[in-house]
Amino acid sequence: MDTVFTIGIFLSFFLQFLLLSKPDKSLSDKILAVWMFIIGVHLFSYYIYLLGYWDLYPFLSGVHHPLPLLHGPMLYLYVHFSIKQNQDFRWQDYLHFLPAVGFYIYMIPFFFYSAERQAMINAGLTDAYSGFIVFSLAAFLISGNGYTIFSYRLLNKYQELTDQNFAYRKSIDLNWLKYFIWGIGVVFTMAISVSIAVEWIGFDFGFNADLIFYSMLILFIFFLGFSGIRHKNIFSVDASEKSRIVEPKNTGEYKRSGLKEDDALEYHQKLTELMKSQKPYLEPKLTLGELADSLDISANHLSQIINQYEEKNFYDYINGYRVEEFKERALKPENRNYNILSIAYDSGFNSKSSFNQVFKKNVGKTPSQYLASVKAES
Repeated sequence: MDTVFTIGIFLSFFLQFLLLSKPDKSLSDKILAVWMFIIGVHLFSYYIYLLGYWDLYPFLSGVHHPLPLLHGPMLYLYVHFSIKQNQDFRWQDYLHFLPAVGFYIYMIPFFFYSAERQAMINAGLTDAYSGFIVFSLAAFLISGNGYTIFSYRLLNKYQELTDQNFAYRKSIDLNWLKYFIWGIGVVFTMAISVSIAVEWIGFDFGFNADLIFYSMLILFIFFLGFSGIRHKNIFSVDASEKSRIVEPKNTGEYKRSGLKEDDALEYHQKLTELMKSQKPYLEPKLTLGELADSLDISANHLSQIINQYEEKNFYDYINGYRVEEFKERALKPENRNYNILSIAYDSGFNSKSSFNQVFKKNVGKTPSQYLASVKAES
């Protein structure tokens, strides 16, 4: 186990160094680097406890106790600034760290206790801080899982925003970030479950149950570090396009848009004609703003027209045309020598994964299954 802790501590600080040395590092990279440092300190503090250094140096006792309250905020801020256009750290963002600061302030008297009294508290021989320990477990559970849920909801809102403005998936796959969010949620849940079983129920695992949490945390570092090093800021669009990003709206909000119904119907007809005649969907990185320019209409009004009359978001609307384009091209005799992916790219798709996902959603079959069924019928 010593080797595992040593690797985890070294990797945490090494990944921090790599992140800070990235030439094009973003704010999210800096946040992840700080988080790696916190994790490294957390692991190191617990490791010296396992080695018995708390007995030799009592002033180190409990230093790592509030650190779990930092992991949730760091997760949220990392996700937040990975998908946020504005990369400025505001004073409100520092409020996420107040609970951990409050814990340290509350523990100040403990740090100045004599070595004998600290040892008694750590051994559970006195009721001092016993209520605080119970409160801490509840705070860790609420903080860890609460921030996990907030982060996941934030990612879903981003997905809705991109689907409303882009006809392609951004270069960074969001799936790893989703796994990342749920991964730390599982780590927190397991840690708190084990702590409750030991501290409240009195269950005896027969070994140091804390090692379950720290082992999972070390494994998590490998995934987090590898993905974070490769990760680029997700919401990277041209400056001219940022001003035209349209926020998703519900039907009731469109009533106040100022777009008259007659004008909306006229623009919808023009949109349909444009899609058939000029096929703008063949541009792999088509955006809502660019299509709005072709119709000489605002991006907000175009989004409203697509949502109301097509009952789809921009992403699904454009990719529906691409699917039909693929079906038409794939069945032409002159395209028999081309593979499926080549035809998909020619139809406006920019990646294999998005093509397969969109095609299955629209047709109910994979591209291969669809072409096989068509050949069987003919």
